[in-house]
Amino acid sequence: MTVIDSYCVMGNPVEHSKSPWIHMRFAELTGQVLHYGKRLVPVDHFLRAITAFREEGGRGCNITVPFKFESPALATSMTPRAKLAQACNTLRFEGAEVRADNTDGVGLVNDIQHNAGTAIAGRDVLLLGAGGAAAGVLGPLIEARPRLIVVANRTQARAQALLARHAGLAAQHGVLLQAPPQDSIVQAFDIVVNGTSTSLSGAGVPVSPQVLKAGALACDMMYGPAAQGFADWASAHGAVPRDGLGMLVEQAAEAFEFWRGVRPPSAQVLAELRAALAAGTA
Repeated sequence: MTVIDSYCVMGNPVEHSKSPWIHMRFAELTGQVLHYGKRLVPVDHFLRAITAFREEGGRGCNITVPFKFESPALATSMTPRAKLAQACNTLRFEGAEVRADNTDGVGLVNDIQHNAGTAIAGRDVLLLGAGGAAAGVLGPLIEARPRLIVVANRTQARAQALLARHAGLAAQHGVLLQAPPQDSIVQAFDIVVNGTSTSLSGAGVPVSPQVLKAGALACDMMYGPAAQGFADWASAHGAVPRDGLGMLVEQAAEAFEFWRGVRPPSAQVLAELRAALAAGTA
């Protein structure tokens, strides 16, 4: 009997996740035989859920909110970008070994540069938030060599701690990092990335529209209805809005390659997913 490798996404909530659609399409296009599902995990049962999945023969999983900060404790080894983020969204199981990665940041960078066609090198970037989402993307943003990254967070000390952890990487790549008080930021930026929970809560954007240069790219890490408020704000102030669907597909492509050693055609799948969502078939 043929054993089909099993993968899944774990989170709470998770029903809305498009990861199964994405990964099964990746598998179809690359000739990989696997199954990918989704599992709703009670907030205090993450370790139990991982253990059960491994005992069932699971080969790997994606981790979404609220478990990304819990994942590193399960890892026997971590990629450098996961270590820097201190959060993981991808686990690979190899016998007793648990290999952890964080593909969020490279997914965002690839979407901005390849799908949106916006160069990051030499530009000024504003990153809203200093939680798990921001922690996952700051390292890859630095590696894309912008001139400046400003992190704006309601709690300035948290933003400063995040920058302190990334100071060596920023110096290596010649990137200036700043974390001023959130309400004092009036400089205009080429790229603004929303990594706050305002999209989920429906709260307003926590900075002045002065932060948007004319024609700036304004990216929300969320997609669908959750990203609409930020997109409307960006459009109303002369920026180009972009939701997080491309980031979702690109980070999934990184995870798929991490598991299978094969790079899927992410741009094709992103176009197909947008069409399927518009048609109500995904």
